Amino acid sequence: MQLKNKKNIHIISIGGSIMHDLAINLKNNGYQITGSDDIIYDPSKSKLKKNGLLPNDLGYTKNNIHSNIDLVITGMHTKKNNVELIESQKKNIPILSYPEYINILSENKHRIVIAGSHGKTTITSIVMHVLRDNKIKFDYVIGAKTRTFNSNISISDNPLIIIEGDEYLTSPLDKTPKFLKYNHHIVLINGIEWDHFNVFKSLNNYKKQFHKLIEMTPKGGEIIYNENDKDIIEILDNYNNENIVLRPFKIEKYGSNKLGSYIYDHNNKKIKLNIFGKHNMQNLAGAKIICEQLGVKISNFYKSISSYKLPHRRLQTISDKKNKIFRDFAHSPSKLLATINAVKLQYSNKLLSVYELHSSSSFDFTFLKTYKNSLNNSDFSVIYISEKNLKKFSKEVDEKMIKNIFNEKKLVLISNKKELDKFINNSKYKSYNKLLMS
Repeated sequence: MQLKNKKNIHIISIGGSIMHDLAINLKNNGYQITGSDDIIYDPSKSKLKKNGLLPNDLGYTKNNIHSNIDLVITGMHTKKNNVELIESQKKNIPILSYPEYINILSENKHRIVIAGSHGKTTITSIVMHVLRDNKIKFDYVIGAKTRTFNSNISISDNPLIIIEGDEYLTSPLDKTPKFLKYNHHIVLINGIEWDHFNVFKSLNNYKKQFHKLIEMTPKGGEIIYNENDKDIIEILDNYNNENIVLRPFKIEKYGSNKLGSYIYDHNNKKIKLNIFGKHNMQNLAGAKIICEQLGVKISNFYKSISSYKLPHRRLQTISDKKNKIFRDFAHSPSKLLATINAVKLQYSNKLLSVYELHSSSSFDFTFLKTYKNSLNNSDFSVIYISEKNLKKFSKEVDEKMIKNIFNEKKLVLISNKKELDKFINNSKYKSYNKLLMS
C-alpha cells in the first residue's frame, strides 16, 4: 500500500500550527486520525475539539501506538526520545515528517515553494490572496494564520500548490531543512540572513541550505530571486544551469502620505494599499512574479492587491487611535530594522519599540551581536527578556551589556511583565506610537 493511501494515521505533536490543520484536513478527506501532544494552546485546541480530534489526555504514551495505525506523522517539536516515536520504530510503523507527507500528497501537483530568511509568510499569503481573487484553484501550506483563510493548510485535488518553505529542520529523525522536501518546480528566494543559529552554526552552513534548494530545481524549472540580496547573487553566480529560468525581482515603486501607502501599477497609476513598509514592497514584487507565472494578468494583480491585508502579527494594528500600537513578528536583525523603519516612515510620531528576545538563537552571544544598530531608528527601545530566559545565557546579562550589543543608548532592559506594562503605559510615552515585537 502506498503511503498516500494509508488511512489510519497518528499525528505526534498534533497541537502545532500546521499539524492541527493537517489533522483536520485529513479527517475531512476520509482519513482516520488520532493524535497526541503534551500541551495545546488555542486556536489549535478549540479547532481540534470542534472536529473531534482533541486528545482526551495530554501527554505521550506508547499505548497510543497500536497495530491498527498505518502511518505516524511528526514534526520538529517532537523529541527524539518521545515514547510514541520509539514505539512506532519498534513496531516498524512508517514515520514521516509533515513536509515529507505534504510532498507525497502533492506528487501530481505543480509545486511552488516560497523561501527566504524573512518575508516568506507574507509573500505566500499575497499569492494566495491574488490567486483566490482571480478564481484560480490551488492548495497551500502556510506557517501563520491569515485574515481570510480559515486554515494553515489545504490539500485537495487541485493541480497547484503554494508552499511556504521553511529552512528549519524537518523532524528529530531528519536534520535537513523542510524546504528540501517539497521538490519544487518554481522556487522564490526572498533573502538570506543568518537565522536558526542553534542548528546552523555558521553563515556559510546556513547559506549551503539555500544552495541545495537551488540545485534541486528541475530542468525547465524557475528560480525567482531578490536581485538586491548579495548572498543569493553569490550562490547564483556559482550556479550554472542553462535549463533553469532565472527571474529577478526588486522593490516595487511606492510612496506614502497621510492617507496610507501606495504603489504604482504598470500604467503608473497609484494603487492604494492596506500595507506599508519598504520590506513589504519587496514582498509584493516577488509575489507579483509568481502570480504572473501562474497566469494572473498584471492588471488583475494590481486590482487584487489593493484589498490584501497582512497575516496576523505582521505589522498588525492593535490600536488605531492618534497614537498607534502595532505588534509584529520580528525574528531577525534585518526584520527588526525594517519594521521600525516602516513605522517611522509612515507615521510622524515618536516611536517606542519593545522587542522580546525569546528564540534559542537569541541566547548565543555570537548571534546576538548581529543585532548591532538594528534599534537605532527608534526614539526609545525596550529589550524584554523574561527572568526564565535570562538564566539561559552563558553569562550574566545586564542593561549595559545589551546597550553595547545593540549599540544603542536610548534603551532599557526589562525582565518582569508588570514592570514592562508599567513602563509602556508611562505618561512620558503617551504621545509615542508603540511597536511590540517578538
